[in-house]
Amino acid sequence: MKKNKWIFTICFLLAAPAFAQTAAEIEKLLETEAVSYEQAAWLVLEAADLSGSFEGSAPDGAFKFAAQQGWLPKNAAPRDKASLEGISLLVMRSFGIKGGLFYSLMKNPHYAYREMVYQDIIQGRSDPRMTVSGDLLLFIINRVLSHAEER
Repeated sequence: MKKNKWIFTICFLLAAPAFAQTAAEIEKLLETEAVSYEQAAWLVLEAADLSGSFEGSAPDGAFKFAAQQGWLPKNAAPRDKASLEGISLLVMRSFGIKGGLFYSLMKNPHYAYREMVYQDIIQGRSDPRMTVSGDLLLFIINRVLSHAEER
């Protein structure tokens, strides 16, 4: 399992050179069982190259910025464990991913999740309300960056 984590980490770093994180921070994130909305907002906004858009300390400022933009579920708190549908909304809004009819009309976490499954960014068996681990968050960001390069 450790070997897979290192291979994934190396591939992620090579695939996303604009994503400037140290190996220690990424390793810490990989070991996280359930990321918080604060951690997720910071990581996703960094990957989307929006880190200059918010003020304050990195995770706290990123969460506040994402919440003000409406990129997080309405009831999300900084220390809450992030759900897959909440992360889907954050990723789609911060990367400017276009969606289908229902996502375009509603722009809510449920349809963001369904759109990311449809676009094959979220793969395999999943539940929209499941908590997101550090591994899964990095995988999703990697898939989004890969899809952006293909277009």
